[in-house]
Amino acid sequence: MNWLDEVTWDANGLVPVIAQEHDTGRVLMFAWMNREALQLSSETNQAVYWSRSRNKLWRKGEESGHVQKIHEIRLDCDEDVILLKVEQVGGIACHTGRHNCFFKTLKDGNWLIDQPVIKNPDEIYKHE
Repeated sequence: MNWLDEVTWDANGLVPVIAQEHDTGRVLMFAWMNREALQLSSETNQAVYWSRSRNKLWRKGEESGHVQKIHEIRLDCDEDVILLKVEQVGGIACHTGRHNCFFKTLKDGNWLIDQPVIKNPDEIYKHE
């Protein structure tokens, strides 16, 4: 049996993925992978995701240079969630220019931003 066959894919052929900083344990982001993305990630040791909005493979850092170098790929007990332990090149995982995507915290019924923008997204991404 191929190791990819052991993953429980959803009805759309996707599996949820959590990217975690390998050295600090901080959760950086959440995304999706299809079979091809997981295979490529394993082969290249760099995170490749499936963009549901663009309906195509998305190589993390292809525009920004903020690639994720994979140290370890883990599968949860139900075989339906992938955990990537990664090195976040450039220290920015979020498209908002922050270290990670979980920069809002619920405080007294309001979402508060508790992380600064490290780099303005307009300086990171090309806009057409």
